[in-house]
Amino acid sequence: MSGCYTGSRLSASHIPKENIMKFISSYSLRAGCLPDAAERFLKGEAAPPEGIKLLGRWHKCDLSGGFSLWESDDPAAMYAFALSWAEVLEMSMHPVVEDAVVGPALAGRYGS
Repeated sequence: MSGCYTGSRLSASHIPKENIMKFISSYSLRAGCLPDAAERFLKGEAAPPEGIKLLGRWHKCDLSGGFSLWESDDPAAMYAFALSWAEVLEMSMHPVVEDAVVGPALAGRYGS
């Protein structure tokens, strides 16, 4: 046995709406797209839509991309927002949990 988790996973449709999740995203600019991305950013298009809260955004000083931390109970809204930037950015987005969630889960599995 490899020791890796092999249990079933819940699909996004099974996430209760009252459960707010955090998502971390990283982005890089597509070649030649800095002017278009800057124009969209300055127009306010980087503001999150309803149902998504931006907790923080950091830009790399070399202008190659950055990172954002979001909060939402709607993975479909997160996908749609990422899709709206697909022409100018390559983006990855992952749900994340904090230490307060991980600690009890690890203690329950591996003991205190």
